Amino acid sequence: MANRESIVFVVSGPSGSGKSTLVQKLLEVPGTMFSISCTTRPPRATESPGKWYDFISEDEFERMVREGAFLEHARLFGRHSYGTPRKWLDQARERGLDLVLEIDVQGAAQIRKKVAGAVSIFILPPSREELERRIRERGQDSADEIARRLRQARLEMESFSLYDYIVVNDDLERAGREVQAIGLGARCRSQIARPAVERILKTFGGSSQ
Repeated sequence: MANRESIVFVVSGPSGSGKSTLVQKLLEVPGTMFSISCTTRPPRATESPGKWYDFISEDEFERMVREGAFLEHARLFGRHSYGTPRKWLDQARERGLDLVLEIDVQGAAQIRKKVAGAVSIFILPPSREELERRIRERGQDSADEIARRLRQARLEMESFSLYDYIVVNDDLERAGREVQAIGLGARCRSQIARPAVERILKTFGGSSQ
């Protein structure tokens, strides 16, 4: 991990695509850390504060916006706000780690503008039918909410071309290997590896010109 900048990995995908599971697979790659998002929505029964989200009030969220504490933030569906605290990127750089963000399409667009070299990955379900099955199987949403999530999924997937990589989650084991390969491969890109290359070149002495 030494002698290069931290990479920011942005993972997006519609609800039910399995992106959280694939984020966990990416975090199995040594030298990565997760960015915990802030949100104003209440926690679900299965969620613990501080694991995937920090649950904060609207007032606290607005204060953080005013102070410039977020790398990106957005209000989703006109209801709840989500944001990525800038502190996680600072910590990743201090520790020489790569940072993994699980964020929506709006947030990903903001990160691409603000963070040079960010690597974006979009997770796709294999079909509408499979996505609906997964959402229904969770047993957390009403019929109206399921319909809204499916409409939103279509809108999000139309942004696929803005992402560097696409992973179709039709087989979890294979999709997990793919996101890990993306994570490892990104570290070998020439612009990321430049500091290490320059260090090695110095050992040769003289000039390459």
